[in-house]
Amino acid sequence: MVEPADLAAAVARFGALLRAAGLPVGPDRCERFARAVLVARPRTTAQLRWCARATLIADPAQIEPLDRVFDAVFGGLVDPADDRGDPGAPAIPAPVAAPSPAGASAPDTPGQPAAGDGRAGAAVDVPALATAAERLADRDFAELSAEELALLADVMSQLALATPLRRSRRTRQVAHGSRIDLRATLRRGRRTGGDPVRLVRRRPRRKPRRLVALCDISGSMAPYARAMLQLLYCAAGTRAEVFTFATRLTRLTPALAGSSPTRALDRAGRAAPDWSGGTRIGAALKEFVDGYGRRGMARGAVVLIISDGWDTGNPDRLGYEMARLSRLAFRIVWVNPRTQSPRYRPLAGGMAAAWPHCDAVVSAHSLTALGDLLAALADPVRHRGIPSST
Repeated sequence: MVEPADLAAAVARFGALLRAAGLPVGPDRCERFARAVLVARPRTTAQLRWCARATLIADPAQIEPLDRVFDAVFGGLVDPADDRGDPGAPAIPAPVAAPSPAGASAPDTPGQPAAGDGRAGAAVDVPALATAAERLADRDFAELSAEELALLADVMSQLALATPLRRSRRTRQVAHGSRIDLRATLRRGRRTGGDPVRLVRRRPRRKPRRLVALCDISGSMAPYARAMLQLLYCAAGTRAEVFTFATRLTRLTPALAGSSPTRALDRAGRAAPDWSGGTRIGAALKEFVDGYGRRGMARGAVVLIISDGWDTGNPDRLGYEMARLSRLAFRIVWVNPRTQSPRYRPLAGGMAAAWPHCDAVVSAHSLTALGDLLAALADPVRHRGIPSST
């Protein structure tokens, strides 16, 4: 009998190989696969394959890559059903584990299956996902190719862009609330002859604040913009309103809905005609505040601005629009990849004008640096007028 710990480790390694092969297999699907194995208890490789198909994929087009990885991992297993009860049947060989990329024999390292996959001439090239993430963790997003950035999508899906909680107009019943629910109290009093023996109390619900992202897609910010848009798409629990700007403001929230990260970014590129153009931050902020912010989108929200601060417009206009936005938003977090240098100072006109109205300025230039961004978004305290040495 397979121990649950051994099954969890085997399913995790199998899921890592499937993700490296391009299938969207996350921890939730791996958990469903493990539960299916425990419930169905497959006795043949064919039954195990059907368990994998039923729980790990959601599209007929994904059957072929799943079968390739399945055969590479379980191809050395022999189904004993045909020879059960035959004393002359050959002995069942031991399972063949997929070797690591370097040819090591460690069984707990997901690697690159090379042979013995049960299909003549079939070879599956699936490098370890953890190794790719570790190798690219400290690389600047501007240095990553589109393929390398796609490798980080699975890691980004494990991050959560959490925002501070705020009071909602809706309430919920609690044992010790500040407000008495009169209707519920009277209804409960009918059970005790009309006497309200127990008071029903309510308390306002709390829900996360809205996250609004304004991403600079000008020429100097294009590589970072693609990485940030992928983060906003992949991060768990994210329901952000996303806008891009260069010479004009474009709302990308509908374009980023559904599909895969690569297709979503392609649709976003087609929806924003000014990609890699000039930069007019002040004009874009004015268009956002007038068209969306004052109508309620920015009220009490956490606003994320992604830009290096190089503005071709008037810095005074940018400062004025930032002041307007700061009176609407709960927090303003500015992502500037140039701040990764310890010698950086906000001396450029646009950044100098926007700096006093920001609650936090982070670089977020690499996967490792995203921790500062997540902490800044989740901070429940406002810090307007941060010092320039930050």
